[in-house]
Amino acid sequence: MDFKKYFGPGIITGASDDDPSGIATYSQAGAMFGLSTLWTAFIAFPLMTVIQTMCARIGMVTGRGLAGTLKEYYPKWVLYGTVGFGAPAIILNIGANIAGMGAVGHMMFPNID
Repeated sequence: MDFKKYFGPGIITGASDDDPSGIATYSQAGAMFGLSTLWTAFIAFPLMTVIQTMCARIGMVTGRGLAGTLKEYYPKWVLYGTVGFGAPAIILNIGANIAGMGAVGHMMFPNID
C-alpha cells in the first residue's frame, strides 16, 4: 500500500496547527490545492514571527499581557478597539473548534445523533 498518497500536503499542513478548526481548514485546503499555495508561507511566516516576538517582548518587559499594557500606556479607545476586534475572533474560533470536533465525532460514530 502506498502511504504517500494518503499523507500529502493536506495532512502535513493540518498537523502543523494544534486546534481542530485549523486542522480541518488546512486539511481541506491541502486536499483542494495541493502545494500550489505553499508560496504564502514565505510571506506569512515572517509576519507571524514578528507578531509573536513582539508580544513576547512586551510581556517580558512589562510583566503584563497585551490588554494590561494597552490599558496602562494607551488611551481607553485603543484598548476597547483591540478587545472589540479580538473578542469576536476568539469566540468564533471557539465555535469553529467545537464544530470541527463535532464533525470528526460524527465521522467516527455516524449512527449517534
